[in-house]
Amino acid sequence: MDKEFTYTHRKSKRARRLRLTVSCDGGGVLTSPFGIRASLIEKFISDKKQWIFDKIKFFKSTPRRAVRIFSPRNYLENKEKAFALVTRRIQFYNQAYDFSFNKIFIKNQKSRWGSCSRNKNLNFNYKILFLPPIHQDYIIAHELCHLKEFNHSMKFWALVGKIIPNYFEIKKELRKHELLYR
Repeated sequence: MDKEFTYTHRKSKRARRLRLTVSCDGGGVLTSPFGIRASLIEKFISDKKQWIFDKIKFFKSTPRRAVRIFSPRNYLENKEKAFALVTRRIQFYNQAYDFSFNKIFIKNQKSRWGSCSRNKNLNFNYKILFLPPIHQDYIIAHELCHLKEFNHSMKFWALVGKIIPNYFEIKKELRKHELLYR
């Protein structure tokens, strides 16, 4: 990197490991559990240098208008639309699985597209609404499969592959583009 990477260090009671994000302005946020030694943080940053460089390069090469910024108002305006979409697609895909679940929640999350709780609640980020349909379907099928397999084992991926046979390519593509939806 041609200049020093600057980041904000946040300590969190909920953090279990070090986590680093790079924003479109080239800065970063490092989140860590309490009690992590400074030497471990420095090593972590050093080990991530190439990744940091690649992210900064990506943001510099991406037109500013391609990075969509969302506000709390966007969440309120789109929550119901996202709920309708997710509910419709869950009903469609669950015909193949016939899994039982409790509730569907639409949330405004920063780093997840979806999750499945031990209570069999399905949670989705409202920003799923702005993804291409193939990505929406992958996320929904992925979370549905967690109702049966609460892990990412081979059994889990076989369940996903039952209705999304090209899930690996979709997953890879989604990782490339997820930075555009913050």
